[in-house]
Amino acid sequence: MNPMEELLASYHPEANCLNDSVIAVTGAGDGIGKAIAKAYASFGATVILLGRTVEKLESVYDEIEAAGNKQAAIFVIDFESATEQDYQELSQAIDETFGRLDGLLHNAALLGERTSIANYSCSIWQQLMTVNVNAPFILTKKCLPLLQKSQQASVIFTGSSVGLKGRAYWGAYAASKAAIENLMTTLADELAETSKICVNSINPGGTRTQMRANAFPAEDPLKVKSPESLIPLYVYLMDKSNTSGNNITGQQFNA
Repeated sequence: MNPMEELLASYHPEANCLNDSVIAVTGAGDGIGKAIAKAYASFGATVILLGRTVEKLESVYDEIEAAGNKQAAIFVIDFESATEQDYQELSQAIDETFGRLDGLLHNAALLGERTSIANYSCSIWQQLMTVNVNAPFILTKKCLPLLQKSQQASVIFTGSSVGLKGRAYWGAYAASKAAIENLMTTLADELAETSKICVNSINPGGTRTQMRANAFPAEDPLKVKSPESLIPLYVYLMDKSNTSGNNITGQQFNA
């Protein structure tokens, strides 16, 4: 059992451990984002669902409501075309509605092409950098004042093994995840002595999502873990009642 497994084996979140927390989740309409958004709501959080597809966000909203959890909020934003003003307006809307932000999960990302650098499309490369790198940077920057208003805030970036060591044919996705890992450690270092904001990344590993199916079309999805299996780690890093989790910052977690 590795240290993370030992840590999670001893972690038993209380029923309302996220009560009164306001947590924003990007890419909340499907896959890991959907599973974690619903989990946060089930532990008492008010979840802000961020994504570009209204129907998917509304479906998650309805599932949260049907489960008897606190009413979620929906903010539609397309990270590929969003301007700095769009992010500013989103931050202002959160401020006006909730007055603060206790958690921010960066989950939205594009896979892009699986081809060599020599053959990689320049336009798709730029598209991935916009969605996978620029969007998390700008959203975090605009939300920092809201996170500073929280008694104990947590920012979680979504990493990848190819962000730590590049592999052939992973192109812009690998490069974008390397940038995210560096952004995470840089921000964590900057905030460590000046705020109560913890910043970490989670590499979900092989998970049963549409992105995984696109990357490995021949793989049997039933042999890959479900998004729901990741819930303990994502909750651990957001749990305000968990003093050890609240003190962790600048770490890369592999699930």
